Amino acid sequence: MTNQQILERIPKLRALVVGDVCLDRWCRYDPALADPSRETGIPRTAVVSSEVTPGAAGTIANNLKSLGCQVALMGAIGDDGNGFELRRALRLRGISGEFVFASEQIPTFTYTKLINLRTGVEDLPRVDFVATRPLPSAIEKQLVDLFESAFRGFDVIFVSDQAETAHGGTVTAPLRELMERVAPQFPEKVFVVDSRARIHLFRNVILKPNETEAEAGSTALLGRVDFSAMRAALRAPVLIVTRDARGASLFEESCSTDVPGVAVGTPVDICGAGDSFSAGFGLAHAVTRDAKRSAQFGNLIASITIMKPGTGTASPEEVLAG
Repeated sequence: MTNQQILERIPKLRALVVGDVCLDRWCRYDPALADPSRETGIPRTAVVSSEVTPGAAGTIANNLKSLGCQVALMGAIGDDGNGFELRRALRLRGISGEFVFASEQIPTFTYTKLINLRTGVEDLPRVDFVATRPLPSAIEKQLVDLFESAFRGFDVIFVSDQAETAHGGTVTAPLRELMERVAPQFPEKVFVVDSRARIHLFRNVILKPNETEAEAGSTALLGRVDFSAMRAALRAPVLIVTRDARGASLFEESCSTDVPGVAVGTPVDICGAGDSFSAGFGLAHAVTRDAKRSAQFGNLIASITIMKPGTGTASPEEVLAG
């Protein structure tokens, strides 16, 4: 199936992205204005402009929307200023936030990135707003109930387990167990999971870790790095291990396949490349049911987005020109 044929089918698909919905704040600072504070003597970081975009699960949603898919987000955010800006960013992009709810009990997961105005380089430590406690049980139950009532209305379900803290983020054990149970019952739906620290805890769904995450997951699960055995143990229809510019390796029940990456020049920004691959792969797989063809499409989407600053997206026109 050609890229044109895949793109023609995408607007008919409905996608749900569930998990850690974040706010990315891109701040440009002027080092020439780093005057020391009169009170402390510590030089200030003088932000002169800023932009916000949906991040983590929101990055996948951005890519889905750009490709023409109908998309909704599901997750919990803080009832705070960052949460207000995140909701506004979703509305501006035409992404449904009907399943995103706010709570005073948690912060809005936020990445604040400081970019040097003179060089265009992110060269100062990020300022992040992160949760330091487990998800409150009432919010956990609300998410599980919401997912159980809503997922049937979607063709593709993406899971973004972004949190790297030991206790995790919004994708907790009850939600994982629900997905493990329902995914085999609805084989017509595509479930794609990306998890930074817990890929080895998901079962019966398509898994898409990068190479480092896959090695850590395989070691935690089996005590060794063996991706074929890992796929079998987790009963994953497909295990996709992305390998940066080298492309991706696919592990299925009957075979394993290497899918080369798309050759590009020096990347502008690789931030969000995995999310853009996930979006492309999941949509193409819903159309073709061919893991190799879907990985080729995902690689193409990622090759477009890494040539843009920030967490870029790919349009249908750019896909057809690729």
